[in-house]
Amino acid sequence: MLGDREFRRICQLVRAHAGIVLSDAKRPLVQTRLAPRLRALGLASYTDYVALLDDPNSPEHAELVNAITTNVTAFFREPHHFELLGQVLAQRASRTRRLRVWSAGCSSGQEPWSIAMTIRETLGACAGLDIKVLATDIDTDILAAAAAGAYSTEQVAPVGRERLQKFFTRDGAAWRIADELRSLVTFKQLNLFAPWPMHGPFDVIFCRNVIIYFDVENKAKLIRRYHSLLAPDGHLMLGHSESIGAGAVGFASIGRTVYRKAA
Repeated sequence: MLGDREFRRICQLVRAHAGIVLSDAKRPLVQTRLAPRLRALGLASYTDYVALLDDPNSPEHAELVNAITTNVTAFFREPHHFELLGQVLAQRASRTRRLRVWSAGCSSGQEPWSIAMTIRETLGACAGLDIKVLATDIDTDILAAAAAGAYSTEQVAPVGRERLQKFFTRDGAAWRIADELRSLVTFKQLNLFAPWPMHGPFDVIFCRNVIIYFDVENKAKLIRRYHSLLAPDGHLMLGHSESIGAGAVGFASIGRTVYRKAA
């Protein structure tokens, strides 16, 4: 059983490492998700597990975050974002040869692959364009699955028959992302609250269904960091239940969960 002291300590560590806030209501979920880690490590109790985490250099910190993070996504989720993405990239490609898109919190990969499909559909073979998609996530396990790019028939259902035939290959029971999309996307592990190695600028940043897990302070901090990495008039896409907050500056709302860098 996950006791009060152990749960509070786990909450502190998850917030410190990943910015994620766990409410008291999440205790059953935390206990369920961490139980396999106790078995894998041969530990008898959550007290023993927390003692392991008290070592700041323990590799278990990464496993803790992998276990706690929730990964829910789908191909072309919130389709209006991809319609706008196509319009934005077409407009910017007429003025510059360099285009960059970031999928922050890419989960199992459906979002960055949807971005890559939109790029191909909008800009064709991208001849003469320097265009790249960066896909990041803090969860190393889910990131490996995203990079593998293999999905079940149920998972690829939102793609549609035409895109499936054009952008996927059949591999037994799985559908695999075609090589022409793989050349566009780079997957990297990234903690959004650690130093960022990239310097931008990005034309579009997707950060959907991510900031709902953060408190007000960390949300504001992250929005400011996105603003600093966006190109002039760059766009930020958030999830359907998210907003940048009333106190955020430098963005103009231009539609449902879509914001443009205004300053």
